[in-house]
Amino acid sequence: MSDAGERRDRVHVRAPGKINLFLGVGPLDGDGYHALSTVFQAVSLYEDVIATPSDDFSLAVTGVADPSTVPLDDRNLAMRAAKVLAAATGHDGGVHLEIRKSVPVAGGMGGGSADAAAALVACNELWRTGLGHDRLHELGARLGADVPFALSGGTAVGTGRGDVLTPALARGRYEWVLIPDDEGLSTPAVYRAYDVVRAENGPAFYAGREEIDPFEVPPSFFQALLTGEPEELAGCLRNQLEAGSFRLRPELEETIDREVGGAVLAGIVSGSGPTIALLCEDAPTADRTAERLRARGRAALRAHGPVRGAHVISAAEQR
Repeated sequence: MSDAGERRDRVHVRAPGKINLFLGVGPLDGDGYHALSTVFQAVSLYEDVIATPSDDFSLAVTGVADPSTVPLDDRNLAMRAAKVLAAATGHDGGVHLEIRKSVPVAGGMGGGSADAAAALVACNELWRTGLGHDRLHELGARLGADVPFALSGGTAVGTGRGDVLTPALARGRYEWVLIPDDEGLSTPAVYRAYDVVRAENGPAFYAGREEIDPFEVPPSFFQALLTGEPEELAGCLRNQLEAGSFRLRPELEETIDREVGGAVLAGIVSGSGPTIALLCEDAPTADRTAERLRARGRAALRAHGPVRGAHVISAAEQR
């Protein structure tokens, strides 16, 4: 919540993007969804949402090279979040949301979900509707499986469709280099490609290379998180869904194979992709890796994790 006496005619909320450190994917259920077992980590690429009073609902977006990639109507999760909160609380006004994006669009890092989480927190504060974390979590789950985690942040296990969260005990700070792609990937298309690979290879596979149980995060993963050592975590990173991403974009697998080695400990597609996350030994290694990629003409973003979830920030914290 905001400090006592802080103005309520403008609320600024920051929410993090995420990396799926582990993602096991089950078969399609009767509702057309896949059961998931995943471990999220919130990282220091943020979406900023600024909410101001308005008679109706409107959006403005900055921070994207192509504004047409982000809808400004009810297809936008932040707009839908504001309207869901208004309906749930009986609020009869609107809001103007200014979204400042830093998480890659359609990149598998949950940028849209972070926008929705930030909008829920911002409107709850702006309108003084007083909903607690559990109720916001419930509303967030209606909007998308990743929204509850964007509210919570940190490191957490997600089950069901990814929206049933259990905090994971994790130590240490992890240094990441993110390689985005100008051409996003459709999450439904990646899941369809995954289903094809699954049909070809059987239910327990990991990108055609290693069997994993899609319904359970192995105990070794939690043991690695407890050590706080990036070398331990590197050996446990898994994303079964990246089999679908690799089928659609073989160059993603080629990039990971090329970049991983030495102090660049491991690489993984983030969620449905196409953003690649490289786990590095330490911050200097991550800085050098990002600089090397940029020198070769590749986009590269630096981040660390875990970080906190969606929260109101003060003027001093604003960029």
